[in-house]
Amino acid sequence: MKRILLFILPILILVALGFAVSGVMQARFTEDKLMDDLKRKARSVDEGLELSAKYILINNDLKQANRLVDSFQKRERLQGCVIYDKDGQILAITERFSDFKQRERPYLKDILSSKLPRGALEKFKEYSVYSYILPVLNDDESVLGMVEVVYDTSYMFTTLTELWRKISITSIALILLIVLTALLIQRQIFIIPVRRLTQWFTHFQRGETDKLRPFAEKGEFGKLISEVEQVALSIRVARRTISDEANVRLQKNELWTEAKLKDLIHAKLGDNSLFVVSNREPYMHVFDENLGKEICIRPASGVVTAIHPILSACGGTWIAHGSGNSDRKFVNSQDKLGVPPEDNRYILKRVWLNKEEEQGYYYGFSNEGLWPLCHNTHTRPIFKESDWRMYKEVNQKFADSILNELPASSPFVFVQDYHFTLLPKMIKDKRPDAKVALFWHIPWPTPEAFMICPYQNEILEGMLGCDLIGFHVQNHCNNFLDTANRLLESRVDTEKFSVVRSGKETFIRAFPISINPRINDGLFKVDPIRQVEKLKKEFELKDEIIAVGVDRIDYTKGIVERILAIDRFLDKYPEYKKKFVFIQLAAPSRTHIKRYHDLIGEIDELVEKINWKHIDGNWKPIIYLKKHFSQDDIQPYYRLGDICIVSSLHDGMNLVAKEYVAEKDDLSGALILSQFTGAARELTDAILVNPYSIEEFADSIKLAIQMPKEEKKRRMENMRSVIAENNIYRWAANIINEMVALKKI
Repeated sequence: MKRILLFILPILILVALGFAVSGVMQARFTEDKLMDDLKRKARSVDEGLELSAKYILINNDLKQANRLVDSFQKRERLQGCVIYDKDGQILAITERFSDFKQRERPYLKDILSSKLPRGALEKFKEYSVYSYILPVLNDDESVLGMVEVVYDTSYMFTTLTELWRKISITSIALILLIVLTALLIQRQIFIIPVRRLTQWFTHFQRGETDKLRPFAEKGEFGKLISEVEQVALSIRVARRTISDEANVRLQKNELWTEAKLKDLIHAKLGDNSLFVVSNREPYMHVFDENLGKEICIRPASGVVTAIHPILSACGGTWIAHGSGNSDRKFVNSQDKLGVPPEDNRYILKRVWLNKEEEQGYYYGFSNEGLWPLCHNTHTRPIFKESDWRMYKEVNQKFADSILNELPASSPFVFVQDYHFTLLPKMIKDKRPDAKVALFWHIPWPTPEAFMICPYQNEILEGMLGCDLIGFHVQNHCNNFLDTANRLLESRVDTEKFSVVRSGKETFIRAFPISINPRINDGLFKVDPIRQVEKLKKEFELKDEIIAVGVDRIDYTKGIVERILAIDRFLDKYPEYKKKFVFIQLAAPSRTHIKRYHDLIGEIDELVEKINWKHIDGNWKPIIYLKKHFSQDDIQPYYRLGDICIVSSLHDGMNLVAKEYVAEKDDLSGALILSQFTGAARELTDAILVNPYSIEEFADSIKLAIQMPKEEKKRRMENMRSVIAENNIYRWAANIINEMVALKKI
């Protein structure tokens, strides 16, 4: 629309100015012509009356004078006549102009003395008239008197108004004709070719090569289209070549890396596009009040930590809620941008939610309902009908956004977590050919626990729209199969580990999620040793034994139990006072929910109480850092920590444990890990604890401190080996290979 306005507006302005100038000139010419005609008629009439007036004035015949002026009473334009004596006094006047008797008219004396006629426009009551006064002379050239005729001039203004009306109608008609002609020209020479090119690109993007048709455009636009076709052809050939080369490289037996995953994507998915859907976005733009400008940050999230390296390796599109307060400023017209900002590897598409949608879908149903339902932490789930309606609406909004992006043939949509249980079925209903996998990042409860949810059937049916559902551990898979078997009319195949409902088969598998084990390679903005020394100086640390915890403030993370265990450890082993410091990094989360708000207050109070209890001089046992931390902020704390404590009361995996192990490349440190995490199944060389057992927990801290260096080194080597082999790239490769093995792609 803007382009059309830029094209038409200058033409319209010139045409309008031309008509305005022409109209003014024509109106002035017409007005002058009408006035000249009026003067000529008035002079002619006055001269015709001169003889009659001369007779009346010589004979002082008032009766004849009144008869003469009354004859003008019924005329239309010539509306009046006045006869004056030689002193300028009115002898007779047309009745409608009788008010002239009261008016001061000093120019009458000038006419009598100069003996010259006078014509002029005069104001009479509320309108203008034209007055022509002719002196009447005797044979000896003496003045006998004067005769005046008065004309109505309103017809002149009526004529001019009609003229302007015709000019306006003509100009409007011409402008509309110009606009219509310009639009037709614009459509023919620009819009139609661009629309064809856009449609061609749409088919190309979606892989609909059978719908690509050659162009027959000529001129410069034809040259552009020709170049586009050549580039597109080169891209298709290059994709095929890359896919063939990737198949060859995959045969090599080596650890899974970014490059190897990229080869797998090219070899197995080919031209199919990878689409990831999550609530949390990998990059968000926020306004930093301290810096006074917008900045781009990576939010702390297990999903982001896991999925970001995959899309960085193989490209694709990540669709997520745009939650940053400056997010809208950095997207294009399709709500997309390239990320990472400094090195674009994949596309981030942001979906916008209003406050009501976010409250109902995210804070309400997802985190007051499903989150506590799936975690064994004795927190009552809350289900509201209004939240459920909003949850469905937001799932549909994401489905619409995804469907607009999907290519023509067999796209792969990878849905993340409990925020989108209805999304797989919504996608499948519109695109049955799409291959949909869902990964559930939190535990799956027992059938008895899941039955609490009033919307259990809709959730299960939505999830079973998937071709593949992944969980962290086998026990969660077992719980899901039991739930489907108990609550739905379906057939559960325990040998194939699948659920068949309405002829649709969904496979259930365990895929323990992991991290990129090379998180410390080139990602530090500052030398890590210097960063650690800076932290020691900031917190006045010297030779103390340092334990760290890194968590969102969430009742599932066992932060309260952790602090109670540290309190018991110092009571039980007082020799470690002034020798031990615990640093807790705690990111506030979901503070709009009362349970989280109360937890923040509970932790604040507990930390203050225990620090006050054990404080000795400048030493206090707990350093509590309550704020949001980026990945770059967290890494130095991992290196600083002699011990990392992960005490989740119930967790799907917990990637903090793996991040700590991956960061300790000097093979120092010890990991205290809750046995209720998914990570405990893999990191068996960690010190496993029951976080509910405060005595056991306190003893595990002492065990971590007293463990010999060689033992720590052996355990750390084993755990690092597990993470290096079972890294995030292998996790993604296992999911893709599983889909291929199931003949789903």
